[in-house]
Amino acid sequence: MDRAVLREDMVDSLEYDAKGVVRSEAVGLAMRDVPRHEFVEDEDAAYADRAFERYGTTVLAPSTAARLLEALSPSEGDDVLVVGAGVGYTAAVVAEIAGPERVHAVDITRRLVYEARRNLASAGYGEVLVDRRDGMEGLPEYAPYDCILLEAAAIEPPRALVRQLADDGRLVMPLGAGGQSLVTVGPTGRVEERHGPIAFKPMLVEGEQADTVERNRTVREDREHAERGSSRRHGWEHEWLDWDERLQGRR
Repeated sequence: MDRAVLREDMVDSLEYDAKGVVRSEAVGLAMRDVPRHEFVEDEDAAYADRAFERYGTTVLAPSTAARLLEALSPSEGDDVLVVGAGVGYTAAVVAEIAGPERVHAVDITRRLVYEARRNLASAGYGEVLVDRRDGMEGLPEYAPYDCILLEAAAIEPPRALVRQLADDGRLVMPLGAGGQSLVTVGPTGRVEERHGPIAFKPMLVEGEQADTVERNRTVREDREHAERGSSRRHGWEHEWLDWDERLQGRR
């Protein structure tokens, strides 16, 4: 079947049926235009509403991507940062709305950065900048951003990302650990809107990505190790023993 027809059917199902996750004209038109098969290894299943795994990351199902995009609500000319670029599909849909030269994306996994660049170029969005960065730090060189999309869960809004928002900007992210909510965070760092429950993998820190050559202890593990160690006394921390006094007591 013609791929354009498959895209039409995909978006129709997201607008209607029991899903109703595509609500705006901008997101609907953009998802109809972006060739998702350029971002999914299995072309036959590219327009099915299902997720895929690639290099240790989840390629979002179209319905999940639509929820993020509707919450983000980018407009033409907005400066946008996508944190957790993955294979690049979400960044492509944002680029279709805001303009490719306005969209920046980062990912902590080097192989995914190369993959996203290739996919975006093949799909016609080669002007989107994709860089290998720790997403917790964002991309301050091009700040401020009107919209930031974090495609990973965190227990609180990353401070660096909040600082990179424009005065009227917004950060959309999955917030929480066990029970997560998709939220919009404002420039003050406070949650301004909730968009319902969602389930994402936690945000990775340096050393946790799938393509790490040598598995070192990560920043998160260092912190947890320090917390455990703070309540445990090492040999040199124990009180000195008066051995002369002990020996005299045994005589």
